[in-house]
Amino acid sequence: MEEIDCVVVGAGWYGLAAAQQFHYTQPDSSLVILDAQPSLGGTWAEERHYPLLKSNNLLGTYEYPGFPMSSHKFDVKPGQHLKAAAINSYLKAYAEHSEIADLIRFNHKALSAEHQDTDAGGWVLTIAAKEGEKTIFARRLIIATGLTSNEFLPHFDGQEDFRGRVFHGKRFRQNSDTLKMAKAVTVFGATKSSWDAVYAYATAGVKVNWVVRASGHGPCWISSPYATPLKLRLEKLANTRLMTWFSPCIWGEADGYSWIRRFLHGTATGRFIVDKLWKTVTGDIMSQNDYDAHPDTAKLKPWTEMMFTGDSYSILNYDQDIFSLIKSNLVNVHVGEIDHLSTRRVHLADGTEFESDVLIANTGWKHVPSIDFLPKGIETELGIPHQPTESGSAPAQDLANQHVLVEAADGEIQQRFPRLRRQPVWNAHYKPITEQKGISSDTADEVTPYTPLTPYMLHRFMVPASARFLRTRDIAFAGMMSNFSNAITAHICGLWISAFFAGKLAIDAEIDTGASALEPPTDGNIGGSLRRLQYETMLFNRWGKWRYPTDWGTKRPSFTFDAVPYFDLLQRDLGLNQYRKGGWFAEMTQAYGPTDYEDITDEWMRKQKD
Repeated sequence: MEEIDCVVVGAGWYGLAAAQQFHYTQPDSSLVILDAQPSLGGTWAEERHYPLLKSNNLLGTYEYPGFPMSSHKFDVKPGQHLKAAAINSYLKAYAEHSEIADLIRFNHKALSAEHQDTDAGGWVLTIAAKEGEKTIFARRLIIATGLTSNEFLPHFDGQEDFRGRVFHGKRFRQNSDTLKMAKAVTVFGATKSSWDAVYAYATAGVKVNWVVRASGHGPCWISSPYATPLKLRLEKLANTRLMTWFSPCIWGEADGYSWIRRFLHGTATGRFIVDKLWKTVTGDIMSQNDYDAHPDTAKLKPWTEMMFTGDSYSILNYDQDIFSLIKSNLVNVHVGEIDHLSTRRVHLADGTEFESDVLIANTGWKHVPSIDFLPKGIETELGIPHQPTESGSAPAQDLANQHVLVEAADGEIQQRFPRLRRQPVWNAHYKPITEQKGISSDTADEVTPYTPLTPYMLHRFMVPASARFLRTRDIAFAGMMSNFSNAITAHICGLWISAFFAGKLAIDAEIDTGASALEPPTDGNIGGSLRRLQYETMLFNRWGKWRYPTDWGTKRPSFTFDAVPYFDLLQRDLGLNQYRKGGWFAEMTQAYGPTDYEDITDEWMRKQKD
């Protein structure tokens, strides 16, 4: 059996960054990157480039620290959104520059990972490759399969008689010929991918019927790249310290500005100011989009409050005005439910029906890693989504007294952020898509986006908070979160994971003390090192339920205006200085970007030599 010091599963933004950081900081250790796809890039792999796909980001923010995406090397100019091909070329260049390109094994799907019950730990991986199944022993394992790897495509009643194509948005590239062949298409869903599909078909002159599920989440928030009456660049605004203070963030005080955060969120005057700012930004976006100018655009008004929206917030990155297309005869918007399909027709529950050669469904993702973790039941200790454990059946080393920790965490969140007690009511008639008449889950889909599972419960959103895995330090999860600054997040998280594996975090004394406490106290008190670490893990992850309840917050970390304090938190763990602007005024007003973090890995390595 082949033995490798570190195996990274996934070659997208987070997997490549984690591999690069491990390879750079531990050059004498062997490394392998496995990816089930035939090319690197994850969401931005060549086989997933659907027509006209671009990033929400403009040039300069969607790049790794220390490896700029320059205009003369890649097909993008200042002020432009990044084309999918440019991003893919950039990621390939990054892999070559980092000397990890030759370490990637494509078409290698990790089927299972079995933990070894020894003091050193480690994982035996079973892998499906073209030449057949094989096994690898990985001393350390990084899961970076992302949140958009495994699509969920439900079954529609009458689908067998439809005689047209039915596919998930992930497969748009493979079905791009429908842009020329189809006369009429149905786009189902209201995420950014649905906006992209509507735009692609409408600009090709294809008739589009856009169905927004009446019992669903509603249309996503979408705006110009520039927001507020001052027309500030939104992705930079989200990473400006002053603006981050207006988000009730549970780890926010890691930025060192606790007094202003306590004023804004802990006092009535402060909360009035915070509400006023969010209403101003919301009003500006509603005004920009002018939804009420046409009956169809009016149906695309978001049903959620912007303040409670996480990473599903999207940007209008189109060459043409998509709202003009929606107002034209090319697009009809329906708020309703698909009842069934018949020959080249889609039927809604209210009796509306229309011709359609294609049904493209943007119906979500299975956010659980597709790998089987063994032995069975280990998911509880790993802190990844699983069927809720019945009371009393959890292993002793699992998070002790879950209900006590949940109650304590919820109490602290609501005490520190009274505004979060006033939760939004966004769709009183919501129900999971699999419970809708006319739509069902394929019997092969044991886990769908609507399966009631526990949320991710990872320390710092990366490592299990159980004694077993804190002791062996042999697994981490990279990219089981998302925000506006994923490239920076991937870079810093990759360094944090490598330091964790090496036992060189500034907080390692606390982790080691916790790892030795195999039987945490169960007296209802938040005491003991392991207990405190697990409580903080619960607190951070539970916060998402209250902060972003209408987005992904109830399932996994999703945040917008909270990335900079998260970077601060990780840099403190690494023993680094988090302030990188050279003065208090610059710290408040200048946006943090990739260039601010380009030297952190070398800084950290120098500290290890001191």
